[in-house]
Formats: sequence, C-alpha cells, structure tokens
Amino acid sequence: MAKTQSTFETATPTTPAFPDFTKMDFTKIQADFGKWFGDYTKTFANGKAGLFDFEGVVAAQKKNFEVLTAANQAAFEGVKAVAQRQAEIARKAVEEFGKVAKELAEPTSAEEKFVKQAELTKAGFEQAVANVRELTDLVQKSNTEVASLIQSRFVDQIEEVKAAVAKVAKM
Repeated sequence: MAKTQSTFETATPTTPAFPDFTKMDFTKIQADFGKWFGDYTKTFANGKAGLFDFEGVVAAQKKNFEVLTAANQAAFEGVKAVAQRQAEIARKAVEEFGKVAKELAEPTSAEEKFVKQAELTKAGFEQAVANVRELTDLVQKSNTEVASLIQSRFVDQIEEVKAAVAKVAKM
C-alpha cells in the first residue's frame, strides 16, 4: 500500500507540526478560494441578498413608521377633542351654577327650595351622566381609530411576510 503524502510534517513531542509550504499546491488553494468566494458573491448579486430582501424590510419599516405616525396623530386628535369637550362642559357647568345660585337665592318657602334643589340635583346628575357618556364615546372613537390603523398594518405586514417567504421558497 502506497503512503499518501501529507502537507504537514509529523510533529515530535518537542516541535509542533508546521505545513511544508514547498509541497503545497497553491493553484488548487486559489481555485478553491475563488470558488467559495464566487458562491458568496452570487448571494449578494446586484447588492441584494438572494435569501433576504433588504429593500422589502426597509419598505415595511417605512410603512410601519407611517402607520405609527398616523396612529399617534389620531390619538393626539382624540385627546385634543376630549380636552376641548371637557373645557366646554366645565364652562357650561359654571354658567349653570350661576343660574342655580340666583334661583336658590330668591325668597321662597323652604318646601319650594327643597323641591327646586331636588329638581336641580336630578337635572345636574342627568347632565353629568350624559357628559360622561359623551366623553366616553369620544375616547372610544379615538381608541377604535388608533387600534384599527395598527391592526390594519399588522394584517398587511403578515401578508408581506408570507409573500416574502413564498418568494424565497421559489428560489
């Protein structure tokens, strides 16, 4: 049986094994390197990775940012609408309080004042409940709009990922 030639010398306990460069085939090493590097460069042909769509990721992130901006704008508009309505309610309450104070200051019997206070209390409570409902509806409308924007983008992004995976699977 023929002994195969090794590119490394046999190591002794005192000397480490070093390659014998005089016996190496550099043309084969260079050809192998060129083949491996050539395969690597094919992966990034035209500045694009074959298995990963960088432009698609950038486009998706741009869409995500746009939706996030729109959601923040919708949330801000909702908060603004609630704050404006609360200010209107407070202004109206101060005006009503002035009217009620004048009505209760008029000279009448104790029974009439008691009846008037009960009527005003009932009307005030009903108005407060109506105001709370209105503010709740404004908040709910704003939250629904924001959630709808985010949900829509999430669904779109799932579809984009599925399409990207399908595209890569075809390669």
